[in-house]
Amino acid sequence: MAAEVRLATRADRAELVRLFHAIDVHYRGAAAPSPAAMARHIDESVLAFRSCEIAIAVQDGRAVGLATFAVLFPAPGLGGRLFMKDLFALAEARGQGVGRALMGFLARLAVERGCIRFDWSAETDNPEALAFYDRLGAKRVAEKVHYRFEGEAIRQLAAGAGSAAVPGNSDS
Repeated sequence: MAAEVRLATRADRAELVRLFHAIDVHYRGAAAPSPAAMARHIDESVLAFRSCEIAIAVQDGRAVGLATFAVLFPAPGLGGRLFMKDLFALAEARGQGVGRALMGFLARLAVERGCIRFDWSAETDNPEALAFYDRLGAKRVAEKVHYRFEGEAIRQLAAGAGSAAVPGNSDS
C-alpha cells in the first residue's frame, strides 16, 4: 500500500516522538534516549523551532516514516535549496515505497517553493541508503566535503577558542 505523505503538524506529536525514538534506537541501540526523554526533546527543540520541517508518511492511519528538511538560502541564482537532514522508514515499512513517496513529496515541495536544488548527505557505511538514492537516479556530489563540529569542539569554537582566524581566510 502506498504511503500518504504530508507536512507534520503539532497534532502529530505522539507519532513524531515514536518515529524519532525509532530512529535513535535504529542508529544508537541501547544508547538511545528513553521515549520520555525523546518526548521532551520533541517539545522543547523540534516543535519549538521553526527552522526544521517534517514530512510524515502514513499507511493505514499509522505514521511509518519521516523526512526532516529545511529550505536554505542563498543558492545559485534566485532560488533556495531544499536540504534533507534525515529520511527514515520503520523496518516493517521498508521496501514498500515509503522512502520513494517521501523523496517525491520533498521534490514536489522544492519545485513549489522555487528551489533549484534538493540536497542531502548519506553515511558511507549505509549501503542500503546509498543504493536507494542511486536507484532514484540521484547524482553523487564528489566535489563537496562534509564538515562537522561536535562535543567539546563546538563549545571551544563558541567560546572563541577555535581557530577562527586562519591566515588567508576572509570568511572568519
